[in-house]
Amino acid sequence: MEKLNLTGAPQITEGKNLGSVTPLPEEKEEETFEKCLTLDRTLCSPEQFKALESFEARSDDVFLAGYCKSGTNWVGQIVTDLVVLSAKKHEPEKLNEKLLLAEIPYIEIGDLEKYQRMNSYPSRRVMFTHLRPDKLPKSVFKNKAKILLLIRNPKDVAASFFHFSNNFAPYPPYDKFEDYFRALMEGQMPWGSYIEYLCVWNKFIDKENVMPITYEELKENTAAGAKKIAEFFELNLSDEDCLGVAERSTFKAMKGNSKSTHGEFGDVLFRKGGVSDWKTLFGQENSQEMDRIFKERLAGTKVGSNIKYDVYCK
Repeated sequence: MEKLNLTGAPQITEGKNLGSVTPLPEEKEEETFEKCLTLDRTLCSPEQFKALESFEARSDDVFLAGYCKSGTNWVGQIVTDLVVLSAKKHEPEKLNEKLLLAEIPYIEIGDLEKYQRMNSYPSRRVMFTHLRPDKLPKSVFKNKAKILLLIRNPKDVAASFFHFSNNFAPYPPYDKFEDYFRALMEGQMPWGSYIEYLCVWNKFIDKENVMPITYEELKENTAAGAKKIAEFFELNLSDEDCLGVAERSTFKAMKGNSKSTHGEFGDVLFRKGGVSDWKTLFGQENSQEMDRIFKERLAGTKVGSNIKYDVYCK
């Protein structure tokens, strides 16, 4: 596949406001916000994060948090479908699907006026993020907006991110998986280190407005996972409703519809959507290094236990 250039990015979702996508100047030493995350310097900017602080979260906001390539587009479809379905059933007069889908769903991506517009949007607002919890607007935790934390085993995240990076122009391409793996483990990829991301989220996992869910458990039983998500966000939906959402959110269904929902970006976002694809890329040394670092940083933690590392990464 030809590497998708950023010129295709505005087609991610028709009608969304992407804002400026011009490259940024070299970061300054004092720009600690960017330095700690090694963010994509085309879609995000220091100005973006300053503007983000003006966003005022609400207690009924719906947040989906997940590291890049942990399944946020798939699970985001499930979450959005649940919210829309609940509104249609119980509060149709408040539902404005066009407004709900008016912005790029990732809260850290868009033009600088995005947050002023969003502050005027009616509830419920659905938002996704790749940011660590300590980099979200302070109002998110102050106002106890509910956050669904999506966790995926780190080896599959690494494999998926490798293919994504090689097919999306703003991200650095890698001819060799070994070179990519080194950059990933050293936190030199956009969005920084996934292990560090999980470690920071582990400090927030016991907060009442945060619920973890894993990519793997959703793959095993999407309908049950959808029901769990609906209950967390206090959406009054039946088992039958959640089954319908699961059927509409299969990888096959979403990939088949990706051209209309994500334009050229669809083929890049929806590649395989499986579990254990890491085995096609990881060498023994790669695998052992990831095992060692996971054991040192996350073994015995709540985030680590959710991952079921011995099941999915051995």
